[in-house]
Amino acid sequence: MKPNILIITADQQRYDCIGYSKQYPVQTPNIDKLAEEGVWFTNAYTPIPICAPARQAFLCGRRPETFGALWNYGITLDIPALSPEEYTWVREIKERGYNTSFIGKWSGHPVHGPEKYGFDHYVGLRNYHDFRSKKYPDLEYKKGWMGEVDPVPCEDNVSHWLAGKAISRIKEYAKENSPWHVRLDFPGPHLPCRPSREFADMYDSRNIPPWPSFTENFHNKPYIQKQQLYTWDIENFTWDDWRDTVALYYATITEIDHAIGKVLETLEDTGQAENTIVIYTSDHGDMCGSHRMIDKHYIMYDDVVKVPLAIRWPQMISPGMIIDEFICHFLDIPATLLDILGMDIPDFFSGRSLVPLFHGEKVEGWRTEAVATYNGQQCGLYTQRMIRNNEWKYIWNTTDIDELYDLRNDPHELYNVINEEENQGIVKELRRKLYEILLREGDGLVKSHWMRNQLLNNKKINFPRQA
Repeated sequence: MKPNILIITADQQRYDCIGYSKQYPVQTPNIDKLAEEGVWFTNAYTPIPICAPARQAFLCGRRPETFGALWNYGITLDIPALSPEEYTWVREIKERGYNTSFIGKWSGHPVHGPEKYGFDHYVGLRNYHDFRSKKYPDLEYKKGWMGEVDPVPCEDNVSHWLAGKAISRIKEYAKENSPWHVRLDFPGPHLPCRPSREFADMYDSRNIPPWPSFTENFHNKPYIQKQQLYTWDIENFTWDDWRDTVALYYATITEIDHAIGKVLETLEDTGQAENTIVIYTSDHGDMCGSHRMIDKHYIMYDDVVKVPLAIRWPQMISPGMIIDEFICHFLDIPATLLDILGMDIPDFFSGRSLVPLFHGEKVEGWRTEAVATYNGQQCGLYTQRMIRNNEWKYIWNTTDIDELYDLRNDPHELYNVINEEENQGIVKELRRKLYEILLREGDGLVKSHWMRNQLLNNKKINFPRQA
């Protein structure tokens, strides 16, 4: 019997703000239980830390640059999105008998909805806003990007309303004799965070520890990073200015976790838990005050490129597995699902199946690094390419100073050591490896003579900058 597939995706969920990561005091008992009953990945990375391109890559299994999805559509400078004529693995499994449903935040295309990409059924954020405006016509938010408590009761906040729609769909599918795929995409904890009162009350902002990177002074860092503080009018924020927002971020994550618990209960109650692959992850992380910054733009810190990933499927995955290999989650999951279903994995996929790792196998040639990309957004074009292994992170900023972080001695990426003479050998090696991966996976940025010259012939000038 083919397994059901439930994919739950949060928006801008940091890896270190899940209880199972054991790094910050965020309460996520249901996600933790999911990880305990399945596998938790300690090195899962996004292909690109921007919502729409990342999610489009998830649909087609390719790096977003290969089909023109460079940044979020609808903000500045129109760019392509994934065309409905492009391949999607959802359409593939639908053609093989799966019922398919998309519930939540859609970032696939500004005009075409999920139905054009293989989903039979769609409930989106517009449906929620219609519900909310009718039931609570006089409620308004007042505090902007830094967030506030949502005045509506728990059952009517966006997280639980969307979870309720997923629950209804799962119950309907339980009556049918066909496998199903439900995709549940929460809009949180993307800023502004607006949790309901019962979750906000769980966190006293006075007890929220500062991010270790909050001491950032931007010495020897690319210009754009410090500029972002001025762009957002937060250049003078202290931790006292940030702590309430971070508490709201924590609370929104706990709210989402509570809603996920309701969905998982439904799987148990309908007898579908044993034959359902459940995946929890995020498109990317959020700065939320780390390095004194907001949102996710123009940086490649682990705060935004490292993501949580838990997968449970009792028929294949032993409880309590921990996988430390580097994973590109939105590229590897499509290959994994097709592999599980015995379907051919397209040659153009950028990712690899995780199935051998589920069996505890040491896979020859498995990647020893994570690669992520960035191309700019509403504050201007700015190309970055990142390669990270267990010891070093190199960031190629094509129009500014590059970055190199010694992760063993500087895990919070505060000190850029790109200019240290003793590091030039590792810089050269990481540039070569980055070039090879980007070229193999179809990133056009490295195809010109000028860009090859920067990476392969060491023609990239880096020099010290003052804060």
